[in-house]
Amino acid sequence: MKIVTTRKISQVFFFSIFVWFCIVGTIGQKWWQLRGWPINWFLQLDPLVAIGTILTTHTLYRPLLWALATVVLTIVLGRFFCSWVCPFGSLHHFAGFLGNRRKSAAQKIQLNRYRKAQCIKYFVLVLFLSMAAFPSLAATLQTGLLDPIPLITRSFNLLLLPVADSPVSFVSITQRFYEGAWLILAIFFTAVFLNLLIPRFYCRFICPLGALFAIFSRFAIWRIGKRKIECTDCKLCEKACEGGCSPAGKIRISECVLCFNCRRDCKDELIGYQTQVSLAGEVTNPDISRRGFVLSLASGIFIVPAVRLSNKLGDNWHYKVIRPPGALAEEEFLKRCIKCGQCMRLCPTNVIQPSGIEAGLENLWTPVLNNRIGSSGCQLNCTACGQICPTSAIRPITLAEKLGTDAFSDAGPIKLGTAFFDRNRCLPWAMDKPCIVCQENCPLSPKAIYTREYFSTVRDGIFTVKKATNKKIETIEKTITPDKFATGDYYCVSKGEKIGKIVANTANTLIISTDKRFGKIPAAGGKIEVQVRLQRPYVDIEKCTGCGICEHECPVSGRRAIRVSAEGETRNADRALLLKR
Repeated sequence: MKIVTTRKISQVFFFSIFVWFCIVGTIGQKWWQLRGWPINWFLQLDPLVAIGTILTTHTLYRPLLWALATVVLTIVLGRFFCSWVCPFGSLHHFAGFLGNRRKSAAQKIQLNRYRKAQCIKYFVLVLFLSMAAFPSLAATLQTGLLDPIPLITRSFNLLLLPVADSPVSFVSITQRFYEGAWLILAIFFTAVFLNLLIPRFYCRFICPLGALFAIFSRFAIWRIGKRKIECTDCKLCEKACEGGCSPAGKIRISECVLCFNCRRDCKDELIGYQTQVSLAGEVTNPDISRRGFVLSLASGIFIVPAVRLSNKLGDNWHYKVIRPPGALAEEEFLKRCIKCGQCMRLCPTNVIQPSGIEAGLENLWTPVLNNRIGSSGCQLNCTACGQICPTSAIRPITLAEKLGTDAFSDAGPIKLGTAFFDRNRCLPWAMDKPCIVCQENCPLSPKAIYTREYFSTVRDGIFTVKKATNKKIETIEKTITPDKFATGDYYCVSKGEKIGKIVANTANTLIISTDKRFGKIPAAGGKIEVQVRLQRPYVDIEKCTGCGICEHECPVSGRRAIRVSAEGETRNADRALLLKR
């Protein structure tokens, strides 16, 4: 079997495995759901994820040791990952093939020539690593913005898979929604469609992981090169060169992605995969100037303190940044989160959403809770997000720790935030409308939401009695909407004393329940009032865990009448609402 055919089979295999891992990232007991599938494997193979977290935290999360295998194989084989394993690279490869397959050989040779701008990816890499490497100034892990593995994982999980699954509901029972998916869409398709201009545009000019592999590959034992000095200089070896590494002349080892197209296209069979240096010469070092390196390094060191001048990690923190249960304290969280979207994909209620930039640029695409999206808030018996996070930005927790039981009873339950009522929008408070939806849906025991009974005379609710019995009161006015007071929440009152509960009404008649009669029958000509029994809700902030179920179920559309804020969250002690006693 030809090596190019083997490479194509490898690309199809690993791309299929990647898509499959995205599909099985669903909680359930079926074989095509999450039942031990290593859905983080591609992220764990990514050395940029491992190096980034090492720089920010000075620790290495054990599953990321897989990245060491990738580094070792790169030093032995060269940049094999880019053209043999990387699903994003395979997608670019295929898109470039489709977009340029009808061009002439001369046009393809021109498209695949080396360009000085290919050094941009090294500047991107240095920028990201310098942002992560200086904790004394302010360290943050932002490699996930452009690292191809988190990027394609995020794009498939939050965009492509929900769109493809919406008409069939095979992966998810209900439609999945993700806020701000348009930006993910724009970046993903821009990266893909740029292949119509230059094949593997993203890989050549932007990819920071490719730049990291390029640095490792300069030490590669096996490499592409000319094994004979004779060459007709036909340049056919550059016709389908996926890396733009100039195999016709001095090959740029750092840019070679081991597609082996040059070996296939060389009609004289001069190009081989060998351990000796190319007889036509090699350029081993990445084409990056000292000035560009220093500028990228300085920019990374400067950017994080500049971004944090808004003090989003201090007193100016954003109340809507409600992290999933188990999330580390905010500064530590930003040192680990790679914005891959795995927690959002796995969340059974779809409440975990990608953040926008309202809480600062660092928060873009990090996980936050949006209690208006999905099927519910954060369920009490779920800790899935912490079990799947590839970098432990959301640490794995047990149900006992989340609920504050057993060994964690002294610490109490994990609080994501606190719910607050907006009394200007709450039906019982602002509109005299009976509603206890929030209290009914509070999952805690004892409930964090409780009510206090209050009676209020309804608007235009004073009437003159025409005649009355122990079951019925007829009024002179005929202005009552039929069955308006038939819900069981309305009472008839005379001289401040309740007569009974209203169970039905016509335009001028109130039917009184025989089971709920309290006072005397009013006399003809007397006045009666219709009062509504309200159960006005309150939040016990000591018991509320900020799960958001009350906010999700609130019947007030638009801005909910009860909303969860990050105040009081367990992970940041300085955001506590009450002083410890």
